[in-house]
Amino acid sequence: MALTLEEALARVPQWAGASDLKVSPLGGGITNNNYRIDVGAESFVLRIPGEDTDLLGINREFEYAANLAAGMLGIAPQVFHFIRPEGYLVTRFITGRPILPDEICQPENIRRVMDVVRKIHGMPGIPGRFDVFQVVADYSETARRYKVAFPKNYQSVVEDTQSAGRVLKSLPVTPRPCHNDLLNANFLTDGRLYILDWEYAGMGDIFFDLANFSDHHQLTDDQDHWLLKCYFGNVTPHQWAHLKIMKIMSDLREAAWALVQVGISKLDFDFRGYADRFFGRVFENIQNPQWNEWLKEVGKNV
Repeated sequence: MALTLEEALARVPQWAGASDLKVSPLGGGITNNNYRIDVGAESFVLRIPGEDTDLLGINREFEYAANLAAGMLGIAPQVFHFIRPEGYLVTRFITGRPILPDEICQPENIRRVMDVVRKIHGMPGIPGRFDVFQVVADYSETARRYKVAFPKNYQSVVEDTQSAGRVLKSLPVTPRPCHNDLLNANFLTDGRLYILDWEYAGMGDIFFDLANFSDHHQLTDDQDHWLLKCYFGNVTPHQWAHLKIMKIMSDLREAAWALVQVGISKLDFDFRGYADRFFGRVFENIQNPQWNEWLKEVGKNV
């Protein structure tokens, strides 16, 4: 059962009896409601999840564990409290600033992002599993259950990407902790770089994180080459093909996610327009004549 804001505040024992508690809504989210909480000289963020977010593949216990681990490394806001069983997360407020797309796409900032992403991938194991191919399948099933309309050529695209899924799942790759939602709004800096919102974190393919960051920031081929060089130290044809395939999957995941939101969300946001934008990118990029070459390249290590 959902808690009201007042009920959630009362469930944080450290705030019991506080007479100077101040609450301010935070904007920017399209899944949850977030609030800044000022208590004395300290500031926090309270996240109240939107309804039915489990249908988006979000497990609040997993989010808590991932954010806790990343916060201890200094690459995410530190966890202050976790309200069970509702899964409301309280973290320290970071007095930082956003890093706008034009800035974060500069070579030095791509390097900084890759340094942090490498730290994520080096964390001890976290609960949960993120397989983008299974995620897209699950989202599709949920959207159909809610009678959401699909683009007419959706199924053909899914069939095309399933071939990539079969190849990539055959690779001898060890799943690593991944964030899986590296859009621009999830970065802050106060000199140090922080990554927010660990809802979709889980053990998965590190190339999805790399591709997801690249895709959300619409990096060019030259920038993708630099991203891989920053992460790996060199760039191989296999790495390049893996990244390019996952960029298409990142778009498809985003579009399928939005279809679920069309069916379940009560937030004032144009999820249909969001889905159409990412579907347009999928339909364009899946026609790339290099698609089959990328599949052949990643399949060489099978």
